[in-house]
Amino acid sequence: MEEYLPLIIQLVSGAVGGNVAGKLLKNLSLGSLGNSIAGILGGGIGGQLLGMLGIGAGAAAGTDSMDISSILGSVAGGGVGGGVLMAIIGAIKNAMAK
Repeated sequence: MEEYLPLIIQLVSGAVGGNVAGKLLKNLSLGSLGNSIAGILGGGIGGQLLGMLGIGAGAAAGTDSMDISSILGSVAGGGVGGGVLMAIIGAIKNAMAK
């Protein structure tokens, strides 16, 4: 179960990041459910990308210990990835609506 903990943290952080970005960027918001779904996807992708780049490497490399830097890396990668993907999808949705 401990090997899935970084991914779970990234997904939850992504959902939070997507909703925070939706509140800050009201013109790009997809609604609560849309922001959460886009955030979850972005959180997983963002966290994995940061892990591949070596940021939060403890979480991505599959080490057995979860230290504070791994947890913070997962939270940051998930939150930022969730917010960014939500904003991208919101911008595409707005562009298609015009």
